Amino acid sequence: MARQKRPPDRAYARLDRSERNRIHRGLERGESARSIAADLGRSPSTVCSEVQRHRYVTSPREHRGQPAPSDEALAQSCPGLAKWPRCCNGCAKRRGYGCSRRPRVYYDPRAAQLQADAELSLSRRGIDADEEEAARQIAAIRDGLARGLSPEQMVASGAVTVSVSTVYRWAERGYAGMSNMDLRRKVGYRKRRRSAPERATSHSPRRSHAAFLALGDECAGAWEMDTVEGRRGDRACLLTLLHRPSRLQLLLPMPSKEAGGPEAWLRRLSSALGPGAARRVFALVLTDNGAEFSDERALAAAIGERPGETRLFYCDPGRADQKGGCEKNHVEVRKVFPKGRGGVSLEGVGEADCAAAMSHVNSSPRPSLGGLCPAAAFRAMLGADADALLDALGVEQLPYAEVLMSPEAVNRARRERGEAPLA
Repeated sequence: MARQKRPPDRAYARLDRSERNRIHRGLERGESARSIAADLGRSPSTVCSEVQRHRYVTSPREHRGQPAPSDEALAQSCPGLAKWPRCCNGCAKRRGYGCSRRPRVYYDPRAAQLQADAELSLSRRGIDADEEEAARQIAAIRDGLARGLSPEQMVASGAVTVSVSTVYRWAERGYAGMSNMDLRRKVGYRKRRRSAPERATSHSPRRSHAAFLALGDECAGAWEMDTVEGRRGDRACLLTLLHRPSRLQLLLPMPSKEAGGPEAWLRRLSSALGPGAARRVFALVLTDNGAEFSDERALAAAIGERPGETRLFYCDPGRADQKGGCEKNHVEVRKVFPKGRGGVSLEGVGEADCAAAMSHVNSSPRPSLGGLCPAAAFRAMLGADADALLDALGVEQLPYAEVLMSPEAVNRARRERGEAPLA
């Protein structure tokens, strides 16, 4: 029966494991290189070079696994190794264990595949770009890391044109002195300590999270409200409001986490916008069960809620994930106001400091917005109302080159005002 040949024109030219297994079987049966090559649809030289490159010593034991010596050295050891297949596969003496010649060398398809894969991986290491382009990409990455930007934000901005996974890989391999220590989220997590559950805030059933979800598509345009604490011992905190669709983050200083602070800020923002604009901007607000949000009537009145309607809602107790956008965006806030060892105190943080922080946080590009920054997305969605709110808070939209996601973003503004840096 005629042997079926494989089609010779294939896009993938490397030998695969099945082909190496076929070469091994042919060697064991004593077939010629031409016969094996014809069955594979390869050239005889491909088969010969494959066997010659991937012969390994099996005896003596102290040299086991090493590549075979040169053909000249093998020919002196055994004249049979001077011709095809140049290895001990298929040798009749080897089958009867009657050969005392050393070294013995064999072609092994598994070892050949591992070696070929290692060579391919090594060939792909490094940077696939000329020296000038590689230097530009690395400089842009190091600049972004130094300013506290994530690889996703750098790529979304267009300043870095390689993929996000490539940025992580270059940092892990230590190119240009980078390391995983430069990636804050990759090395910054600690095991979470379990704290006692907080007492649930009493609120009307119509303000439950289930009632919020029942609004359907309206939920997508809501604000998520929470607070951010400072260092241990601080009484001061920040009121945070995240606009879900645009990812805009508001940071508002409060002297303590007590009822009265959030509604005071909401009334102030509503007054700056005017009644009509305040109702359009703060159409829905979702918050948690903290004590600072316990006065539901005052909060609802502050966002312009009218009799018979519900615009303020609460998450279920212990379900911070129900306002996960706010919780996730606190990672960006913590870059500017870090907590714990090496963090900053919020006791001296004022409105001007929060305005500087908001300008940087809301000017960093977001992959979820297609590379837009939250400030630009917020203005595109709400137009003049957005301009009025950002102007009232002193928030500027900064160019990418000026974005700084570290305490230096606030300290730089404080130095320009002649004030001491944050402690």
